[in-house]
Amino acid sequence: MFQQLIAWVLVILGACEALLPVAPRGEELNLDGYALVFEDEFDGDALDETVWYYRADGLRRCGCNAPSQVRVEDGKLIIKAEYRESGAYGAGWYSGMIATKEKYTNGYFEITCQCSSGKDFWSAFWLQSEHSYEPEISQGGVGGAEIDIFEAQEASRLPGALANSVTSTVYCNGTDVLERIDRKRVGKFYVKNLYTEFHTFGCLWTESEYIFYIDGVESGRTSFGKGVSTAPEEVIVSLEIPEKIKSSTDFTTEFIVDSVRIWSK
Repeated sequence: MFQQLIAWVLVILGACEALLPVAPRGEELNLDGYALVFEDEFDGDALDETVWYYRADGLRRCGCNAPSQVRVEDGKLIIKAEYRESGAYGAGWYSGMIATKEKYTNGYFEITCQCSSGKDFWSAFWLQSEHSYEPEISQGGVGGAEIDIFEAQEASRLPGALANSVTSTVYCNGTDVLERIDRKRVGKFYVKNLYTEFHTFGCLWTESEYIFYIDGVESGRTSFGKGVSTAPEEVIVSLEIPEKIKSSTDFTTEFIVDSVRIWSK
């Protein structure tokens, strides 16, 4: 009976740990030996299509991505999600996604932004190789991975202050289904006033691990899989469309980006 009680306590504690975000409490970011190689502060009046392209333009999950949902104004990149009766792909939910035309291998990748709080949609900043999900190429992550620097998914899922949290995750595929290589959540992290203030999220991708930062403080690190990616990866900014939307069609929400920067060693 006592052993069964202990087992239940461990299950409850594990569930709480999965639910409750923790504050970043690692070392401060140090970019000694790195040089700034990309910077966009969105100072113009339109997206700079010499360095960005509209990614995944078309149907996605329960809606569509379209360039119409991306604009630049007042020194900010704004991606808007809304229901449109006469969008490019017909009536439905619309959002946007952009990615760098240049691909990168290793470095420090950073975004300063104010996350969307809106009803099932979520803000994201991530890296992806061309073959992240193909086992024979990914080879457990060495040949390519998806690196989710942050996703802010809890605005409509958790109550109160618990919603002020982001997750960081690495995805890759192994060569054998028995390896169960699929994803590693680095953690869920508390970010005060996530949806009303600007915060900075980054990842230092080295030759041996991925190190994640929030406002210049380490939040977690991992070398999940059979090693870090050695493949070129594009840098992606997106306001993600959910699988289903429970809300009515009379709302909009925006992901506001102040800057994106990349450093290389």
